[in-house]
Amino acid sequence: MAFTLAAQADNFNEVVLQQVQSMPQGGGYATTSSAHEALISAARIDGGGVRIQANRAVPSFCSSATYLVFLKTLGELQRRGIIQIDRAGWAALLPLKLADGEGVWGRWNANGPGTPRLFFELDLGRNFTSFEEARPGDFLKIFWTDAVGQNERGHSVVFLGLKQKDGVESVRFWSSNKPGGYGEKSVPRSKIARAIFSRLEKPQNISRLSLLPSRDSYLAGLLSKNSSFSEAGRMCGIR
Repeated sequence: MAFTLAAQADNFNEVVLQQVQSMPQGGGYATTSSAHEALISAARIDGGGVRIQANRAVPSFCSSATYLVFLKTLGELQRRGIIQIDRAGWAALLPLKLADGEGVWGRWNANGPGTPRLFFELDLGRNFTSFEEARPGDFLKIFWTDAVGQNERGHSVVFLGLKQKDGVESVRFWSSNKPGGYGEKSVPRSKIARAIFSRLEKPQNISRLSLLPSRDSYLAGLLSKNSSFSEAGRMCGIR
């Protein structure tokens, strides 16, 4: 299928939102080993593509929820003929047992700017920090405090927009949220200390997977040490 990237860029966010709509509701939230096993069971290679059974990934956690949406988005774009991922590529994308910073899933699931770092390494799209530039369907890493790394408190979500309620600006997002699991939530914008958005603009660059180093030492190190938001931004190509 021929397409012009500039003309299609907005549609990639639409595809992300379509996958959000197709996800289950609820199911509970947990970060236990059984939740990780459930995630592994939800994705498998099927012929020339991937089969996602998100209803198997329960209970879920935030990064598992957004990663399934990412995989479903890639699968839909391949179905439409916009991108091509071979069997080896899908094998590299499966959410297997990987330490933080290892492989694709280990990057996405890491402390710090996991998703933005992956987007920067593969040039999948730009990373930015401005809520004013954000659009529904952007991936978003929320930092509840200024800490990045070992002591951080964060949340991996899909941005749905801003809303005003009783004079308070709130951020709407979808993820696996405590305690209910899959679903939409909103929080006052003032509760978010820092934010990094990642917009899927060049999904065809997923073909660069074979060039991705097996381990990202920056993300791997955030299990045991702290970074800073300025360093995180530099590591994600944010100027």
